[in-house]
Amino acid sequence: MEGITFYFEWEVALMEWLQSVMGDAGAAVASVWSMLGEEMVLIAVLGFLYWVYDKEYGKYVGTNILVGIVWNPLFKNLVLRRRPYFDNPTIKCLKPVNPDADLYDIAAQGYSFPSGHSTNAAIVYGSLAAKKKSIVLRVLAIVLPLLVGVSRFMVGVHYPTDVLTGWLLGILVIAVMTYLQSHVKRVWLLHLVLFLISAIGLFYCRTEDYFTGLGLMGGFFLAMPFEEKFVRFENTTNILRGILRIAGGFAVYLGLNTLLKLPFSSEFLETATMAAFMVRFARYFIVGFVTLGVYPLVFRKEKA
Repeated sequence: MEGITFYFEWEVALMEWLQSVMGDAGAAVASVWSMLGEEMVLIAVLGFLYWVYDKEYGKYVGTNILVGIVWNPLFKNLVLRRRPYFDNPTIKCLKPVNPDADLYDIAAQGYSFPSGHSTNAAIVYGSLAAKKKSIVLRVLAIVLPLLVGVSRFMVGVHYPTDVLTGWLLGILVIAVMTYLQSHVKRVWLLHLVLFLISAIGLFYCRTEDYFTGLGLMGGFFLAMPFEEKFVRFENTTNILRGILRIAGGFAVYLGLNTLLKLPFSSEFLETATMAAFMVRFARYFIVGFVTLGVYPLVFRKEKA
């Protein structure tokens, strides 16, 4: 196993105590809280905003999310902090990042610092509140990232300092990206610069989360001008139509992701080689572009 081990004694003591008192019910609750910062929830929020509610709102939140899911592993692969359960046998891993991979496979499970779920939650819920001035959204922007972050050290996959830093990174991303998206008029140039900065990780990142995020970012940034030029769909206030759009988007996302795996063996895809990582990048690039750029073409076939 690779990586660096460092932590404060109080972190391990807190995690051990929490896991000793929360029981099975507490572990189940923590797992549910943790889901609020996971990939499918982020896609659902982005899909609702972009496909249904307000396309421009969706672009703003989506850009923030994608910057976060790429920049988080950029830091992780510099710090190289191992997950708590790697070096503390008394801490149980109750919710692995990749349940299909070995618990101690760093390429699949990722490094620990900072917490990606905490960053994601701070960005998605914080971005919602930053764009729309609402008391409800402001409360959710505090409560939901708090629940997600606490759940991550309850289930044993992050130290509390990972969570604190993840929140701070999320707040930083919102502040920087809100300013840039408000002041940079050439959106394509902003996207190009963000992608090139994010691509620095190609030189040193060796975990799946980075290549997943970079692929989605590239696909999203290409999908935006494609949609504006060739698609130009309209949002909808029809509830049934909105549900169908989101369901269809999930089907395209999951189905295409599965289809693009078929030419490669599972053994190859699970290797921590640059070839496997680049296939992952290409797969998520295509998935992101098709789901956000091409899929909305079907909305133009909807009856008024």
